[in-house]
Amino acid sequence: MFRLLSDPNKRKWVIVATMFVAIICNYLDRQLLSILKPEILEHYNISNLEYAWIVNIFLICYAIMYPLSGILVDHFGPKRVMLGGITVWSLACIGGGLAPNVWTFSLCRGILGLAEPTIFAGQLVVVTLWFEKRQRATANSLCTIGGSLGAVIAPIVIAWLMHLLSYWQYVFILSGVVGLVIAFLWIFIYKTPSDDILQKTLYAEPDSQKSVTDSSTFSFKQLFKTRTLWGGLLIRLVSDPVWYFCCFWLPGFLRSMGAKENLSTQQTLDLIQWIGGIPFLIGAIGGVLTSVWSDRMVKAGRRTSLSARKFTLISTVVIAPLCMFVPFIAGSDTVTFSMKIGLVIAIFSLVAVMCLSWLYTLPVILAETFPIKNVATVMGICCGAGALGSTVFNQFVGSIPEQGWTILFVVMGTLHIIAAIILNKMVRKEF
Repeated sequence: MFRLLSDPNKRKWVIVATMFVAIICNYLDRQLLSILKPEILEHYNISNLEYAWIVNIFLICYAIMYPLSGILVDHFGPKRVMLGGITVWSLACIGGGLAPNVWTFSLCRGILGLAEPTIFAGQLVVVTLWFEKRQRATANSLCTIGGSLGAVIAPIVIAWLMHLLSYWQYVFILSGVVGLVIAFLWIFIYKTPSDDILQKTLYAEPDSQKSVTDSSTFSFKQLFKTRTLWGGLLIRLVSDPVWYFCCFWLPGFLRSMGAKENLSTQQTLDLIQWIGGIPFLIGAIGGVLTSVWSDRMVKAGRRTSLSARKFTLISTVVIAPLCMFVPFIAGSDTVTFSMKIGLVIAIFSLVAVMCLSWLYTLPVILAETFPIKNVATVMGICCGAGALGSTVFNQFVGSIPEQGWTILFVVMGTLHIIAAIILNKMVRKEF
């Protein structure tokens, strides 16, 4: 390990690997609530209504803290803020396992929501500082893929831990302890890159060198006068809801398809267990591959970094209209259930590739269009907008009877097209 850390070219990949593992743990801690929901409801003697409030406490704190975490990273640096974030969310997870009542448990989930965004704002700055443009999208996607893989493995790992430990509280405590170990390792693994590294990563282009050496940065107020910030904010506002639908509503939609075919509850659960993770896995792989594609265009000199990122994301939008076919496939009486479920999974696997390509590469665009000292703040503002848009969209989804979801899938089929127009028209280099 020490030999790896002594070589800067190897250290940067160890840093990426550490952030990758930390983000997996981030998503595991987040999903403990939903996967262990029956045990938690029984333990605290609460209903779905109280459960919904616990979820909302997390989401509201999460949305509020995203822009604040970006400001903290830009002010104090990624090492200290990410260390604090990992430590606090791990302690909050342990606190959830030790909580004597539902109020304390809800408070711990709120603290979890406040701490978790720090790693995403910090991660982008770390990647920008340590990696050249020709590697930056790839490195960022390899970090962010941890969230997608976390969503895939969470049901398997948590169910195994529950079987091993018997009590849901022990699962919370163990997850928190693992997080504290990662925080301890982060102290030794991460360090600020040397001037030689920064010369390659930040000063490689004449305009970048001028901007950084002149210490040109935007104040918080000035950021909102830039067209690119508003572009990134609007992109996340309209495009994030499609991914949140995949995370929070797709499993239930697949189960409802099985119920309409008179499958038992256990059969629908088995269905989700075996095929529910396929879109997330394919989406993660596809998101990394599109990131590599944009980096290769930059490396080959065929496009500037910004035009390569734009071209990659806009190209994926051809997938978006496929969403519109889902209700017609699901409601068809002319094909078998196996064919219907297979087609829906295939469509959402492609949709996941599109969503994760945008989630992986858009932060890199923001990092390359703003001064380094503003990157985390911009990232936080845009991601906060995405969380807000997704919260509103979730209310929209919940208010529509499933029989009327045709309009919902039509809306989802257009959101990334709108995002592509915004990207093309509003996003530009701001320094």
